[in-house]
Amino acid sequence: MRQRYEITDEAWKKIEPLLPTNGKRGGQWKDHRTILNGILWKFGTGAPWRDLPARYGSWKTCYYRFTRWQKDGTWGRLLKHVQTYSHVDWVVFVDSTIVRAHQHAAGAPKKGGATLPNEALGRSRGGLTTKIHLACDGKGRPLAFTLTPGQQHDCTQLQALLDSICVPRIGKGRPRKRPDHLIADRGYSYPSCRRFLLKRGIPHTIPERRDQAERRSKKPGRPLSFDQEKYARRNVIERCINRLKQWRGFATRYEKRAVYFCAAITLISLMIWLN
Repeated sequence: MRQRYEITDEAWKKIEPLLPTNGKRGGQWKDHRTILNGILWKFGTGAPWRDLPARYGSWKTCYYRFTRWQKDGTWGRLLKHVQTYSHVDWVVFVDSTIVRAHQHAAGAPKKGGATLPNEALGRSRGGLTTKIHLACDGKGRPLAFTLTPGQQHDCTQLQALLDSICVPRIGKGRPRKRPDHLIADRGYSYPSCRRFLLKRGIPHTIPERRDQAERRSKKPGRPLSFDQEKYARRNVIERCINRLKQWRGFATRYEKRAVYFCAAITLISLMIWLN
């Protein structure tokens, strides 16, 4: 009987041909599906690697398979493949969410007594946090994400987030990157964001902040266009974040290294696309 968090037969058929076939020289890897189910169990429950149930084999095998596939790009390739052969709704939503970093995530190498910036850890009144900047399609499936320390403002990551969107096409042609329309909240209502979107030719629906609207009302000129009906769909990104946070390995950061936390988010995003 399939356990909770384990991959379904239908989803397994889609990704099995894309997984590496050989392990170390002179031997074969343990069954990929068993190991993948162990990795999914770990990030679904948020348990330590050492607490993996015996039915998944050695916890070290699961851990090294997870890190090895992060280093060789397997997780990213699987996600891009599934996105390619899925119908992507190119009305894109962007937002961010802050997750608490567990105390075990604070042991990464430091320089001058401070956490390295590329580890995406920030300290605030609530402790160590990481902010996940997320873009999803119109069906609430993750397209791309970036990580920053928890105190980083949303608007600073809009360009990097949209540049991270890259869905390969079936057959020849450049990967698809540009949304048909972008919907975001007031956290992206800054001239720099609007200029960037205008330069890229991306239509967008972003409400003005109150202080911006007050300043605009005192000046002559055409009011900023805003489609309230389109903006009413913004809860799509909120539902996407809620689906991601059902995985405890996403809702709390346990990994010391940002690259492994990115790999975990990529794997969780893959499962959302498969389901």
